[in-house]
Amino acid sequence: MQAVVYIGDKLKDLRTQRALTQQELADKAGVGKNTVNRIERNDTEPHMSTLRKLAEALGVDPATLVRG
Repeated sequence: MQAVVYIGDKLKDLRTQRALTQQELADKAGVGKNTVNRIERNDTEPHMSTLRKLAEALGVDPATLVRG
């Protein structure tokens, strides 16, 4: 059984610390704004490739996003 990873709160915290809008983060990461919005609301679990793109755009290690 695969574990579900919700990173919404951590993603939002890191994004706001860097003074980025959801659109700016999405553009920087190469994903859709709706994707960022749904992840932040914990409506969806990100694919690993999306997780890596978001982490790179935020300048953090992907593990930072999945740690509580």
